Amino acid sequence: MSLNKFYTTLNGQLEGLLSGERDWLANTANASALLFMELEDINWAGFYFLYGDELRLGPFQGKPACTRIPVGAGVCGTAVSTGESQLVEDVHQFPGHIACDAVSASEVVVPLYDDAGRCLGVLDIDSPSVARFSEEDLAGLQEFARVLLKSSDLPAS
Repeated sequence: MSLNKFYTTLNGQLEGLLSGERDWLANTANASALLFMELEDINWAGFYFLYGDELRLGPFQGKPACTRIPVGAGVCGTAVSTGESQLVEDVHQFPGHIACDAVSASEVVVPLYDDAGRCLGVLDIDSPSVARFSEEDLAGLQEFARVLLKSSDLPAS
């Protein structure tokens, strides 16, 4: 699927923003700010990083969030345990959903993998609207994650 103009532009903005900076923490902080600024109808955008059998909160934009999520729990933990992106139209219908913000109604989560296939964590975006995210959004955000990963020195395991 080719990316639509919005995501082509957004991912180009990310490349420019990260140009000359390889620090993983700085880059994920700026990436979450860019998403929060540019995506419409969202209430949270950020990262969780994998430590052992749990995800820990990383840089984000939005209301305070859950600090730790077990692998396999909620949408983020499911993305890690299955190794697949999650596109959830109604989080209240998702088995085991963790309500960090009761206002969130839909969610998209993209797992982040290094070149060796090691999961580093997830990119997580929430919306207060049911069915906010489409397959087009998912493809654009998966490419966003690829740009971030290739532009950053990844944390050591």
